[in-house]
Amino acid sequence: MTESIIIRRLTPSEAREQIGALSAVLIDCVEGGASVSFMSPLTQDRADAFWQGVAEGVAAGERILLVAQEQDGSRIVGTVQVVLRQPENQPHRADIAKMLVHRSARRRGLGAALMLAAEKAAQEAGKSVLVLDTVTGSDAERLYARIGWVRSGIIPNYALWPKGGFCDTTVFYKQIPAA
Repeated sequence: MTESIIIRRLTPSEAREQIGALSAVLIDCVEGGASVSFMSPLTQDRADAFWQGVAEGVAAGERILLVAQEQDGSRIVGTVQVVLRQPENQPHRADIAKMLVHRSARRRGLGAALMLAAEKAAQEAGKSVLVLDTVTGSDAERLYARIGWVRSGIIPNYALWPKGGFCDTTVFYKQIPAA
């Protein structure tokens, strides 16, 4: 990862203030073909509404929002969430969601840095089992395997690509030591 990028946790007020910047990353990823819950074209209003909901979850203590940001604070180039709120019989578990890196910032180790920071944040929150899913055959799938996540299985035709057509998803988990 370049020296000019920092990974940091957003406070609830920062999450609200950064909705536009977060939306820019999400829109770029969707327009680049990432299957991350949205169809193309993703409008600014839809992206902003999504991040508003995330900001509310951060404020409620239901999720942690991490960003990869240029050190001068000029631009957010990546993000990941740790979803803490789980059913009552799974207090030890968290989901990893929306690990996104802007296309202009890829191939610099940001995805791995975001994931390691998410694992640490989850551990500090008392979580010991993490779960995520990603498009089968994607760069993200290779990244997760490389950093020690365990493939649980593949679900065929799980979601749609942003411009249509089914894609499979691979489910991963990782056990982390309790804090």
